[in-house]
Amino acid sequence: MGDERDIRRGVHDADQGEPAAAVSRPSGKRSSRRTRVEAAGSDSGSVATLDRPSGKAAKAGKGKQAAKKADKGSGNPIQRLIIFLREVVAELRKVIWPNRNQMVTYTVVVLVFVIFTVAFIAGLDIAFTQGVNWLFG
Repeated sequence: MGDERDIRRGVHDADQGEPAAAVSRPSGKRSSRRTRVEAAGSDSGSVATLDRPSGKAAKAGKGKQAAKKADKGSGNPIQRLIIFLREVVAELRKVIWPNRNQMVTYTVVVLVFVIFTVAFIAGLDIAFTQGVNWLFG
């Protein structure tokens, strides 16, 4: 098994002095296994704990998540409102707010677009009004 890892990593063959196999370039994407290991905070974990649960374990996990969602939806309306507001605050903390220069730029772009659209629709309105007056007199 150690030989297979060496071949995949492109370690040179001691006898030949050449790479045992060509190494493919990385895609730039993180593998899901690596992400789970980093999320766990340690590299020492068994393969079974790193892989997705299969069979009954996966179904049991989905059932628990569905039960949690059902619990959130039922209950005291004030408690649901408090949960909703907490979630709103949590989402707003994730927002990257624009600075003053970006805000001015975005505002100017929106105003120019709105003025252009109003002028275009007003021009079409005048053109159709003139056409209808010419046609039906």
